[in-house]
Amino acid sequence: MALDARGVSSNGSAPRCEHLDALVPVAPHSSTCRECRAAGEHWAGLVMCLTCGWVACSDDSPRRHALAHYEETDHPVVRALQPGSTWRWCYVHRRAV
Repeated sequence: MALDARGVSSNGSAPRCEHLDALVPVAPHSSTCRECRAAGEHWAGLVMCLTCGWVACSDDSPRRHALAHYEETDHPVVRALQPGSTWRWCYVHRRAV
C-alpha cells in the first residue's frame, strides 16, 4: 500500500493503522458469543479478535463483550464474523481499518 509523506494511504484519507502489521491469521474460537449464550442473552452482531480468534458480541449488542475483551487483553483489532465481510475495527484508533 502506498503512503504519502503524511503517512496517509492513497486508498483513503485515514492514516494507516499500524496495529494491522503484527496480525497473523487466526481462526474463530466459536460461532457465538459464549458469555451471551451462557447468560441466555441475544446479541446484535458478532466480531472476532484478530489477535487470538476470540468471538464476542459487537458494540451494537447490550453487553459489548468484544469491547470488554479488548479492555482485558489490549488486543486492538476485530473483524465482523459474517462470511465475506471485510469490515475491521481498531479499538485503539476507534475507527474502521
